[in-house]
Amino acid sequence: MTATLDLPLVAPQTWLPVVDEPLVCVDVRPVTHDVRTFVLRHPRGGRFVFEPGQHVTLTADLDTGPVERCYTIASPPTAPGTLELTVKRVPGGPVSGWLHDTVRAGTMLQVSGPYGVFTTSRHPAAKHLYLSAGSGITPLMSMTRDRRDRGDGADVVLVHNARTPDDIVFRAELQHLAEQVPGVRVVTICEADSAAETWTGPRGRLTLAHLLAAAPDLLEREVFTCGPAPYMAAARTLLAEAGADPARCHEESFDLGTPGPPPDDGPPAGPTYTVELRRSGRTLECGAGTSILGAAARAGLSLPSSCGEGVCGTCRSTLLEGTVDMEPAGGIRPREIAQQRILLCCATPTSDLVVDA
Repeated sequence: MTATLDLPLVAPQTWLPVVDEPLVCVDVRPVTHDVRTFVLRHPRGGRFVFEPGQHVTLTADLDTGPVERCYTIASPPTAPGTLELTVKRVPGGPVSGWLHDTVRAGTMLQVSGPYGVFTTSRHPAAKHLYLSAGSGITPLMSMTRDRRDRGDGADVVLVHNARTPDDIVFRAELQHLAEQVPGVRVVTICEADSAAETWTGPRGRLTLAHLLAAAPDLLEREVFTCGPAPYMAAARTLLAEAGADPARCHEESFDLGTPGPPPDDGPPAGPTYTVELRRSGRTLECGAGTSILGAAARAGLSLPSSCGEGVCGTCRSTLLEGTVDMEPAGGIRPREIAQQRILLCCATPTSDLVVDA
């Protein structure tokens, strides 16, 4: 897309709690050899309202058609004039590759959001422990930058895992935070040396010893974890071994793989309902405890989706007729729910349905 769209006027300094329109990229900053930060601004100077740790959905216009991906806002709410998305190039990833290869200052990007409940605003505490690996540091960096700018004296321990020193995202800023910001401690763990540097800090993958060394009082802390799926699973196990309260441990990850067809468990227990997918021209049978997305996959129909857990919002659709039960995890706003929007991945029917999908 180019900067030739007919955009509505927005007065400078207008606050934007909801965005669903093209934003202009005003800068692209290298972070590591395979990570870049894309700085987005509203073309008419609006100011963004979001909570630290929330994410947006970005639509990439690829040759094969539009594709949506979720990216966490790395910048803090205390800098509302821009949104910064820090993106790692994923080998073979169509959207991350497209961003790295084609997006420059002046490029228009379709963005909607913010979404998500993975935020310190929803879980206030005097002490926090942030655990991250790779580009999973982005929501935690937004939280840490927000704490730094507000100067509220909160006690934050940030433990970050990287493959090598060359792969440490925000390395210089992390060092500055550790040295200059009271109440913030940063521990970086590398699995191996880089070609030009021998790592002298903690080494290997995250262990219970690493956790206890960084935060001996971790049981007193609200914990936020973000990173690739294997890292998340390992961190979850370590926190359980340490005795952390699961209610105080919060996670976010968009690295959930490509969902395959659900297992064939035989006829569903309980009532079944018909689900008419209006645009697809298909009518499905869906059990009362089965998500619409799951029923579609079982019938061999692929619908737009990403996380499959009610987080990303990619599968948002309009409910034209009927009623559902739905427990989203931040991927849809209350205003959208009031407008009969649903998430197919976590909406289960309580009547026959007609869905605009």
